[in-house]
Amino acid sequence: MVSPVTLPRLSWGDPASSRHALLAHGLGSTGALMWRFGLTLADAGWFAQAVDLRGHGDAPRALDYRLDAFASDLEHTHPDHAGSWDLVIGHSLGGAAATLASARHPRWARRLVLVDPAIHLDDHQRAEVNAGQAASASAPGVDAIRSVNPHWHELDVELKADALRRCSRWAIEQVGVQNETWDVRDAAAAITVPTHVIAADPEVSSLFHGRTAEEVLGNPAFSMSVVPGAGHSLHRDKPEQAMTQLLEALR
Repeated sequence: MVSPVTLPRLSWGDPASSRHALLAHGLGSTGALMWRFGLTLADAGWFAQAVDLRGHGDAPRALDYRLDAFASDLEHTHPDHAGSWDLVIGHSLGGAAATLASARHPRWARRLVLVDPAIHLDDHQRAEVNAGQAASASAPGVDAIRSVNPHWHELDVELKADALRRCSRWAIEQVGVQNETWDVRDAAAAITVPTHVIAADPEVSSLFHGRTAEEVLGNPAFSMSVVPGAGHSLHRDKPEQAMTQLLEALR
C-alpha cells in the first residue's frame, strides 16, 4: 500500500473562482515551473494551484518513487472546497501520474490536459531520460541552463536552476531505478473524462508520438495537438503556441 504525502502548493488567480485547476510538473522540476499555465488560466478566470511532487522542491521526501506513489499523492490532493478538480494539467511525469489517478478515481478530475506525457517509455527512452537528468544535475546553474536553452524566458531559466538545487538528487535517480517498467497505457485506455494531449514535436524531442500516441488515441476520450518546433518542455520552448492550444482545448 502506498502512503501518500501532502504536497505543497502555489496558486494563481482568485480562490473564489468556480473553476479550479491542479498543475503537476515533470521530473526534475517544481510547481513554480508551471507558471505559464497558472497565469494563462488565471487570466481566463480560473483558480490554478501547482504542487511540488514528492522529492521535488518543498515536498516531503520519501523512499517510494514509483509512478503509483506519485499518483497516490495526486489522488489525495483536492481543491480547497473539496470535490473534484475541474481541470488537471500534467507535464511528463506529472502527466503519467495524473493518468493513473484519473483512471483509478474518475471523479477526481472532470478534465485532463496532458503535456507531452510520459505514458510509455521503452528502455532506450528511459536511458535518455536518466542521462538527461544526470546531465542537468551536474550543471544546475543559471548560466549553464541559459546556454542550453537560450530561447527560454529568463524566469524559466531562474526557476529551473532553483528546481535543480532543491530537488533530491537521490529521489530523481530512484524514479529511474524504481520504474524499470514505465507503462501507464492500460490506465490511459481506462480514462473516461475528456483528455487532451498537447504533444511536443517528434522532430525535436517528444515522449508522446508514434505507436504510443496511436494506442492512447484509440480511447475516444482523448484528443491531441502538437506544438511545432517545440521540444519536451514545450511550455518553455514555445509558450505562446502552447498556451493557445491549451485555451483551444478548454473551449
